[in-house]
Amino acid sequence: MNNLNEPDQPVALTPIVTAPATTGPADAAATAPQPEALAAEGMPTRFCCFVTGTDTEIGKTLVSAAILHKLAASGRRACGMKPVAAGAALVDGELHNEDADLLRAAGNVHLPSSITTPFMLKEAAAPHIAAALEGVTIEPVPILAAYTEIQAASDAVVVEGVGGFRVPFNDDFDSADLATQLNLPVILVVGLRLGCISHALLTVEAIVARGLVLAGWVANTADPDMRFARENIDALEQRIPAPLLGHVPRLENPTAQAAAEYIDLAGLPGWHSPRVQT
Repeated sequence: MNNLNEPDQPVALTPIVTAPATTGPADAAATAPQPEALAAEGMPTRFCCFVTGTDTEIGKTLVSAAILHKLAASGRRACGMKPVAAGAALVDGELHNEDADLLRAAGNVHLPSSITTPFMLKEAAAPHIAAALEGVTIEPVPILAAYTEIQAASDAVVVEGVGGFRVPFNDDFDSADLATQLNLPVILVVGLRLGCISHALLTVEAIVARGLVLAGWVANTADPDMRFARENIDALEQRIPAPLLGHVPRLENPTAQAAAEYIDLAGLPGWHSPRVQT
């Protein structure tokens, strides 16, 4: 991996920072999963999140896989979802994408790739370009339907976005729209490199503007030679109104298990459950 670095509904974590929800198309509102009620003891019954990043190649997959590893190790049935993956190769008659495969390996619920990655595109390019080359239109309904299947088979779901937060899928639909329709708490991965402060704060603004819950953020060392990394993290901690969940350093062996050692999700509502071994 590149270290650039039961059928209930998904839970929305207790809001840390939100804004009034924007009005979307009626059909999207009708198909979007809705937050479930809290369990009797007052704790959410599931852990579900949407992982986005400040850019491409900054460690979203590594962090998503690390979260899945922690979920599986804690006793949950955990499944990763990469709704749109661009850059796939044919292996034994089936398309495979490296990021999607890494998420699959980190979780312990294994469903067909047609469900965990409804749109698997061959060209390693922006999704709307890769889709156009194959005559495919990336639409929300197949993704939302697949998510519902994954949720029915799992206790926890980690959905990884594509590139940054606003990546086009077609002329009228992008990754921010998908996050809004899924209505899941968002975990932001900040790639530590020159310029990351502005990229992170602009992404936070875009997340909040859509009425989404910003559950927390993870700093990932994208540039191992970056100067003043600690100072950059401190500046972001002062400005991002959500908790820092961890700082993943440059790893010699960037596995999900290795990265999980640097991420702490214990403070997030929905993380603890009577089923989970602590």
